[in-house]
Amino acid sequence: MVHAQFDPTARQLLAAAAVEAKVRKDLSWQQIADAAGLSVAFVTAAVLGQHALPAASAEAVAELLGLDEDAAMLLRTIPTRGSIPGGIPTDPTIYRFYEMLQVYGTTLKALVHEQFGDGIISAINFKLDVKKVADPEGGERAVITLDGKYLPTKPF
Repeated sequence: MVHAQFDPTARQLLAAAAVEAKVRKDLSWQQIADAAGLSVAFVTAAVLGQHALPAASAEAVAELLGLDEDAAMLLRTIPTRGSIPGGIPTDPTIYRFYEMLQVYGTTLKALVHEQFGDGIISAINFKLDVKKVADPEGGERAVITLDGKYLPTKPF
C-alpha cells in the first residue's frame, strides 16, 4: 500500500542522515542514483525528501548508504513536498483559504494520495467554481469546487 507523510520532520532527519552517510562513504549523487536505477535528479530529490522511491530503489539506496530498514521504509513514503515556511496572507478572505488548508491540507493530501497514488492535482488543467447557496439553518453558504486534473509522479 502507498503511504503518505504529513510531518516533514522525519524526512528532514532522514535527509540529514543520508547526506552524512554519503559524505562519510565519499559517494556521489550519481553513484546513489545508479544503485537506485533512476535518474540522478529524481534520486537526489527523493533522498533530500521531495519524492518517494520505488521499493527496490529505496532498499538499494538504504543499503548503499548503510541506513536501516526504517530509513528504507521512509524513502518509500510520499513526502510533504516543498514544505518550506512562507509568508502568511493578511487579507481576511484569502487568509480563510490559508486557514482551511492549514486545517484540512494534510487531510486532502492523504485522501488524494490514497485514492490516486503519488502525484498532484494540476493547477494548470484546473477549474474553479464558487456558488452561493441557502443554508438550511439560515443565512448563506459558499460552495467552492476545485476541479483539477490528476497528474501522477513518474520516476525518471
